[in-house]
This record gives sequence, structure tokens and C-alpha cells, in this order.
Amino acid sequence: MTQEMTGVVFDIERFCLHDGPGIRTIVFLKGCPLRCAWCSNPESQKSEPELIYSVERCIGCGLCIEVCPVDAIQIVENKAVIDRKKCIVCDACSQVCPTKALRLSGNRMTVSQVLEEVVRDKEFFVSSGGGMTLSGGEALSQPDFSLALLRGARELGLHTAVETTGMADPKTMERVLRETDLILYDIKHIDPVRHREGTGVNNSVILANARGAASLGVEMIFRVPIIPNYNDQIETIQAIARLGVELGLKELHLLPYHTFGRADYERLGRVYPLSDLPGLSNEQMEKLRVAAQTSGLEVHVGEYVAN
Repeated sequence: MTQEMTGVVFDIERFCLHDGPGIRTIVFLKGCPLRCAWCSNPESQKSEPELIYSVERCIGCGLCIEVCPVDAIQIVENKAVIDRKKCIVCDACSQVCPTKALRLSGNRMTVSQVLEEVVRDKEFFVSSGGGMTLSGGEALSQPDFSLALLRGARELGLHTAVETTGMADPKTMERVLRETDLILYDIKHIDPVRHREGTGVNNSVILANARGAASLGVEMIFRVPIIPNYNDQIETIQAIARLGVELGLKELHLLPYHTFGRADYERLGRVYPLSDLPGLSNEQMEKLRVAAQTSGLEVHVGEYVAN
């Protein structure tokens, strides 16, 4: 049965005001084919569950050592130290951790479990014009699960949105996006070489799928993360805006680079790749907004802006 289909979810955020109109619940799915250097959700990249370790919460009690079946943990200076090469992500340590310093990112949930969580706020969705947004990671990395969630939400009378990188099989993408009311399409760069440098993948499929998505007749908005020294040039943003006009879009969002995900890299035992990258000033973002707006698109700096 569709309601018993399962997928891997790493977070569900309620009462969100971005990623679509009105008050929304965002369902974050694990798995992404891109490896963007600026990724703010590094725990979303791998499709399988991962161990998160918040060292500041550790009290050095040693309970995790007692239950670890592969001796991957030791206590050093009253803090747990994890050997990630040994760890098999069995979840035993997080089950006994009294301070939640150790936790598992990524839970397998059924469609009905997710929708049960989402529909709790239906009255707020109705009053605000909100609904459910699928994000990630890349929601299309779990296409059958995403499709079932979207259909289930629509049966409940909810507005649906999908945030996607567009890196997916075209037929899969069409099948899923036909069940949504709003497509939030992430575009990083037009140039294929620069795109691969920043994300690890070529953008030919992404650009082709953008054209396919535009042909579905579903409302679509381009969203561009603005990364210093990567795509913060006026000509780069104007090229993306021109593509939006070509595809019949009306709106473009420019999302300023931030370092909110830096701590998550540390909790995953990874190194944040852009540690020395400068931020973007309001003046810089305004120049890009004005430049993009010459295309005729409505351009906003930040997340979703309701008209």
C-alpha cells in the first residue's frame, strides 16, 4: 500500500514562512547527487542515516563506549572521540546518550507517518494559503516516496511545493512535478565548467530539465544561492535571469551565502570546505538584484516572498 511506502527523512520543520506561500511544513529527504561546496545541509547528502555528534553536549559519561559493538568510541579529556572509519552507524550509542550529544540523522518513515505530522497544521495552511514543501537533499532522489507524499497531501487539500536541483531522470522528474503546485528550481550556474567546479556535476541535465519543468504549466521560480567568487558576478546572474525569461518564468530569488551549516560539518566529522570565504554585503546583493531585474523578472533577495 502507498501509505506504507517508506523513505528516509532527516527533518520535518513546522511553521516555516519560506519555501512556498503561507505557513508551511517542510519535509527534508536524505540523498543528493550534488556536492555543493557551500551546502548548508551536509547531513542531507548521503542517502543513508548518519551519526551526528555535538561535542558541546557531551559529559563524558562513557555509556556510549559500553554499548558500541565495534569499539569506535573512546573518552579523551572527558569528551567522546569517535573513530568514523570504525563506526557502523548502528544507533546503539545515541539510544543511551543522556544529553543527546549523539543522535542519528535520517529516519525511515512511512508516507502515512509523514502526512500525519504535516496535517497537524492544516488549519494554519488553510488560513494562510500554506502547505507542504518537499526539500532535501534532493527530493527527486526518492521519487516514489516523494510522489506518494505529494499525492497524499493533495488528497488532504494541501498546497504542495518541491524544491529541486533538477538533477534527475527527466521522466522521473515529470512524473513527480506534475503532482505539485509550485516548483522551486535551484540554479547555481549556467556555465557547465563552473557548475561542475562548485557542485561536482555537469549542468546539462539540470538545464534540460528546467525546460521540461517549465513546459508542465506549473508555477516555477528560479532560486540562486549567491556564492562569493563563484557566481556573484553581474553577467552570471543576468544569464540565469535570461534563461528564466526564456522559459516564461515571472520570478527569481537570490539567496545570499551564509555559514549556517558550518557546525553541521563538524558534527558529522567533516571539514567545512569554504571556511575562509567572505560574506556578501547588502550593497552587493542589491547590485545583483537590480542587474537581474533588467530582464523583466520580479527579483527578490532572500526566500519566498508572497505577492
